Amino acid sequence: MWQKLSLRARVNLLLAVVLALGLAINVGRLVLEAGPRVQAEDQSVIRLAREFIETIVAGLNEAPDGEARLNQIVHDLNRLRHVSITRQGEAAGGAADTDRSDNDTRSPPAWFVALVHPQKTAVSVPISLRGKPGSLLITSHPNDEMAEIWDGIVTQLLIGSGVAIVLFLITSMVVGRALSPLEALSQAITKIESGSYDTRVKPEGSPELAAICEKLNHLAAALGGAVDDKRRLAERVVSLQDAERKEIARELHDEFGPHLFALRAHASALTRMADTSEPNRGALRKHGGAILEQVDTLQQSNRRVLERLRPVGLAELGLRQALGALFRLWGESHPGVVVEAAISPVLGDTGETVDLTIYRVIQEALTNVFRHANATHVNVTVEPAETTSDDRGCARVRVIDDGCGLKSDHKLGLGLTGMRERILALGGSLTIASGGNGVTVEALIPKGSVC
Repeated sequence: MWQKLSLRARVNLLLAVVLALGLAINVGRLVLEAGPRVQAEDQSVIRLAREFIETIVAGLNEAPDGEARLNQIVHDLNRLRHVSITRQGEAAGGAADTDRSDNDTRSPPAWFVALVHPQKTAVSVPISLRGKPGSLLITSHPNDEMAEIWDGIVTQLLIGSGVAIVLFLITSMVVGRALSPLEALSQAITKIESGSYDTRVKPEGSPELAAICEKLNHLAAALGGAVDDKRRLAERVVSLQDAERKEIARELHDEFGPHLFALRAHASALTRMADTSEPNRGALRKHGGAILEQVDTLQQSNRRVLERLRPVGLAELGLRQALGALFRLWGESHPGVVVEAAISPVLGDTGETVDLTIYRVIQEALTNVFRHANATHVNVTVEPAETTSDDRGCARVRVIDDGCGLKSDHKLGLGLTGMRERILALGGSLTIASGGNGVTVEALIPKGSVC
């Protein structure tokens, strides 16, 4: 049941229990102290009454009518509140006690009397009047004292209950106002969960709740920005795919079209020469050689297109061999540029997607170096990145050249932009730095989880 209560209900229930328990403890303390208090009052009254009687009776022997004087004294003393005095053996004392009880309109309940002072205290005081022995009976009547104690308990209970109710209402109102932002937080989280990332919560309440509201607003803004970035990334991927398709279509048209047209022309010439009675062997050889040349050129163009679509040998030979073939190819076409490569042997198994991404980053970086940098030396490094988490880690790819560097207003081309978005989609990062003398391209590519 406790688990099903709201936070406000739990606080109110605990407060009510604490206030009720405090009031009960205070009332219980008064009840426990009532018995010793009544007994002390009893003993004090009886002692004073005894001393008073002994003092008065000592002078009765000198009075002309001592007996009448004693009866008058006893009658007058019965008017006291907490004690009654009767002559030993008189039946009139019972009537006096009865009258005293009937006139008491503040009698406490019977259970309280039985708990505090169940029995009356009576003391017999011996007296001698003109040589005639006798005694007076002093009986305590603590009803007034018990009534006062009971009235104090009732007053304490009423005032304490009133104070507890007021405190409960005030605290409940304060707690309710303090916890009111929780409802707004719950509604905001529900809206954010449904996709309304522009939802904001007004920071209010206690400093802790206000801080939570601020953090929720930042979280909603971050989620909204991430969704916008994802949408822009998707649009960018589609545009890059369209641009790549257009580039491939242009290359197919520009590279394959003329060669196919030449092949068709040479094949038609061979067909016409085959219809003659005596074909010219030199012409046949010429057209055949031209066809072989065109076929060789088509094969090279086809290899370039396939290389753009997917590196040859990457899946079959692995990342290290595929990169080695790429470096040799660039070295043969650009012998004036020294390419130094260092691929860490502890890189481990990175997976097909990561291998292809590493290959593409290096390929695009080298393409920019050889086309625009006028560099003489390029250093390529592939190594595992140091991470403190328990995931599979990242691969760090770094390409550094000593070329002319980038201008301050330089904008990235489609190649590096596409690489950055590809790496971001995998959960990594790509940074490009230039100090005016050379360019450093560094990529962190996750092997299996976000770096």
